[in-house]
Amino acid sequence: MISFYPGPSRVYDNIPRYVKDAHTSGILSMNHRSTEFMALMKKTVTLLKQKLAIPKEYTILFTSSATECWEVVAQSWITHKSFHLYNGAFGEKWYEYTRKIRPGATALPFGRETALNPGQSVFEGEHNLICITQNETSNGTQVSNEIIKGIRTSNPKHLIAVDATSSLAGIKLDFSAADIWLASVQKCFGLPAGLGIMICSPVAIVRAHEINNRQFYNSAVFMTDMMLKWQTSCTPNVLGIYLLMRVMEDVKPIAAIHKILVNRYHQWLAVLAKQPKLSHLIRNEAVRSFTVLPLTADEKTIQKIKKSAKAAGFLLGDGYGDLKPTTLRIANFPAITDREIKSLTKFLQNLNR
Repeated sequence: MISFYPGPSRVYDNIPRYVKDAHTSGILSMNHRSTEFMALMKKTVTLLKQKLAIPKEYTILFTSSATECWEVVAQSWITHKSFHLYNGAFGEKWYEYTRKIRPGATALPFGRETALNPGQSVFEGEHNLICITQNETSNGTQVSNEIIKGIRTSNPKHLIAVDATSSLAGIKLDFSAADIWLASVQKCFGLPAGLGIMICSPVAIVRAHEINNRQFYNSAVFMTDMMLKWQTSCTPNVLGIYLLMRVMEDVKPIAAIHKILVNRYHQWLAVLAKQPKLSHLIRNEAVRSFTVLPLTADEKTIQKIKKSAKAAGFLLGDGYGDLKPTTLRIANFPAITDREIKSLTKFLQNLNR
């Protein structure tokens, strides 16, 4: 079965070999306070910064998932208000999750065909947090680097946090445009689920220490203090970090990966243009995600396509939430091969016969 599911999605072909290497070399039983683990952490962080073009002065922290990152953000960087800009289910979940911890969270939903206007996204007060879902997996939209940078320019006294779960390691992100970037690895990293990543600017680190919330094992200040020793605040997913290191050793720099995925995205659009039964859910090309393609049709057609695809050996993503009956989603992630894309393309073309 070839997985085009948008997360957890297809892993890189070399993952089984990496796991075997981890067992053979003793990684699976490695002491997370050992010098060997600290060397592993340092190398992984160095490779992440090199391959993803992350500024050297930014701090990288590891969690168990992007959902845990939401919790860390709420506990460590919000004292009064947070403003949540979202147009889909995962951005709304982030808001709802935050509101349970910090009641001052404010929901600012917008339409999925809407491109945010940075000049109109100006928020009250100072030292609050603006939360943006950069790539909304549920409906296949994205907020561009330019818009995020514009929102920063319009709000110089606020921190900006960005959920990039379905885009980090797939498209080139301008990390200087925000203070906290969060994701998990089961999408564009081509890894099994179970590891989350936070990328924090120096300003974010200073602000976390000013707030100085140390009540939790995953408080950002505690995690940052431990990372100074190349360690973590709890027993980490050592295998996940090792696999991340191996993948980062092998993959191309993000600029090259970005180019490949954008080219594939346009190839998908060409295929869709010839499909009488399917169309892209999002009409506004300016807000379409490069990494998650949502396709729409009537409910009967969607169910028939998914059933036929499964019988042909393709796992397509269900629609999400209220979009489930009339949409399906196709992942455009780096680990998916050209050969697999050609096979699915051929399957879709045969639907017209």
